[in-house]
Amino acid sequence: MAQKISKRKKVQYRIRKKVQGNSTKPRLAVFKSNKNIYCQLIDDNAGRTLASASSSKTTTSGIEQAKEVGKSIAGLATGMNIEKVVFDRAGFVYHGRIKALADAAREAGLKF
Repeated sequence: MAQKISKRKKVQYRIRKKVQGNSTKPRLAVFKSNKNIYCQLIDDNAGRTLASASSSKTTTSGIEQAKEVGKSIAGLATGMNIEKVVFDRAGFVYHGRIKALADAAREAGLKF
């Protein structure tokens, strides 16, 4: 298990070297655990989180849960007049819950 985590961290560092967010085009960082999925809009220049959403208060699970979080973060972003973001999958494979969150955010109005 430790080898799997260290491999993901290695990929995560490689992605973070290329992906930077700012106040006009923040970074949409995604993290998933076994039960929940979390995402944040981050301004890397100022070093602060602009908005966040998580599935810890939802009753659904799996892909439906990720879709709800994607719609939620897109709603928060449009409320802050943010249309474009940079997607940071944090070393996770773009499949399943990560893909569902990204697709739901796109459908709700965010552009990657």
